[in-house]
Formats: sequence, structure tokens, C-alpha cells
Amino acid sequence: MIEVYPISNSGIATAITRLRAGDLVAFPTETVYGLGADATNASAVAQIFKAKQRPEFNPLISHVASPDAAFELGTETPIATSLADAFWPGPLTLILERKAQCPVSLLATAGLDKIGLRVPAHKGAQLLLRKFCKPLAAPSANPSGQISPSTADHVIDGLGGNVGFVLDGGPCESGLESTIIDCTGQKACLLRPGGITREAVAIALSEAGLDPTITINKPLNSMTNPISPGQLTSHYAPRATLRVAAEKWQRGEEMIGFGKIHGAGKLRLNLSPSGNLIEAAANLFSMLHAADATTTEKIAIAPIPNTGLGEAINDRLRRAAAPRPDFGNNTFQSIR
Repeated sequence: MIEVYPISNSGIATAITRLRAGDLVAFPTETVYGLGADATNASAVAQIFKAKQRPEFNPLISHVASPDAAFELGTETPIATSLADAFWPGPLTLILERKAQCPVSLLATAGLDKIGLRVPAHKGAQLLLRKFCKPLAAPSANPSGQISPSTADHVIDGLGGNVGFVLDGGPCESGLESTIIDCTGQKACLLRPGGITREAVAIALSEAGLDPTITINKPLNSMTNPISPGQLTSHYAPRATLRVAAEKWQRGEEMIGFGKIHGAGKLRLNLSPSGNLIEAAANLFSMLHAADATTTEKIAIAPIPNTGLGEAINDRLRRAAAPRPDFGNNTFQSIR
């Protein structure tokens, strides 16, 4: 039976008891719900991979309560310092060189010498992390490769009995996962666009007197080991097939609109009738979940401008529409 507690002192206390016992706890952040485990407990971390059916070569992000806690685990660099000062707590993950004494399980970092770290801004997540006093490995609380959860109900619907405890903090504010920046090189490298735009990162680097040039890593296929989450070509996928940049509805589709392009089908959804990218980002996963819950086999989504947060939205949509890998036999499954 799944236990669901609101964010409260008793809910947090019960969650910590579960985590210390090596159990999984789903909890909200400002981006999406995470599936948390004690990052220093390899057996607990292994449960994440099992619950999500996630390939073990795909590393996890470790969440901590403060920048100081993050830099105890990974080596601080000028790029990391400037971005932490600008955006933490917030929807930004930094990739750092893992320190020799880092207690995070090697399974959480897929055996790599780098570690992904984030300081979330969500009050409930902050309270949980401060009271737990250890890093939490926490990918999105959904089956691997499927739509990320922005509500507690999404977690329960997706993972079912694979998670026994959920902290319910209501809908997530952002709805898009964190931006991931590799800080280990001479220049910042964008591994995944997210809630912090590339333009905002460049401005923060420039204001710190650093090179604002940001290199970009291309999506990886299923045969290539990533150094952070969200790099695989296929990810965030609904059950139905997805057609992106759709300007017109086609028969049999559940159409999600944007701006002046209206939604169509049973639900007639629109990410943002006013064309607001912040609103669209917040609605993206919840509307994909809603469309996927209908009987449709096809979902279409209107074009999204590739500026600001639109870069992250389009990144998620491209991966959601990509051919889906079958990690069991190392082949790609064609989209139904």
C-alpha cells in the first residue's frame, strides 16, 4: 500500500524514517517529483534503478541542502562557484569532479569520476534535506524514459507499488527538470537545457568575469554512456506516439495547442493560449499525462519557439518523439 503524506513535520519525520531504513521516498521539488534514496547507501540506490527500470549506466543527480554541502562532495571550480551563487537554490544541476572522500555510492554516479549535484529551492525538499543531513539520489519519480511527474498522482500512476511513500506537495512550480551544466572544463558545457535558460547562465558567467561561451553536448544514443541524466536521445516519452511542431490537427490525434494554435481532440488542451513560455513549461508534463490518459494512440503538439525556456521544452519534445530504446537487447524500438 502506498502511503501519501502532505508536507508537514510528521510527514517529513516519517519520510526520514523510511530513508534511514533504506526505502524509497518520492518528494516534490520546484521542477518535478523525485524518487529519493539515501545516496550513500548502495542498496537503497539500487532500488531506484529497479523501481524505475532504469539502466545502471545512467547516473543520478544527488540533492543537497546547500552549496557548502555540494562542494563537500564535488570539487569547486570558478564556473561552479559563479553558477551556484547565481542560481542555487534552484533548478540547476552542476557536474563536478567527484572528491576522493565523497560518500555518495558509486552506483549513483554510474562509477564515473564526476558527480551531478543540485540544491533545490522547494521548501518541502529543503526541509527534508536539512533534516535528513545526507545527500539524496533522486531522479524523476516515473518509469525510465516516460513522462516526468509534476504531481503526486503522476508518481502513483506511473510507479504504483514500486514506491511505498510519497510526500505530496501539490503541483510542481516549474514542470521542467533542472538545467545541467558540466563545470569541469575550461568552458561551461550544457548537457541538458532546463529551468535556467542558456542566456541566463551566460549572463551569470559574464558578471563573474568568466568566459560566457557555453558549449553544447549532443543527445546520446542508447549505446553511449552519459555523464548526466537526460542525455539519451529517447526520454520523457508518453505511451502514445508524439508528433511535434504540428500546425494542424489530424484525425485520431489528441492535439495540444500553444498560442493561437488551438488544442483539438477530446481535451482541447493548450500549453499557453497567450504564448507564455513559463506557463507552457509548467503545463508541459501534466498535459502530456492528461493526453496520454485518453484512449488516443497519437498525440500532436503545436510548434514552440526555440528561445528562452522554449529551448528546454523543445529538447523534451524531441526526446519524447524519438525512437525508443530497448535496453534489454541493445536495440531501438520503433515508435508505435
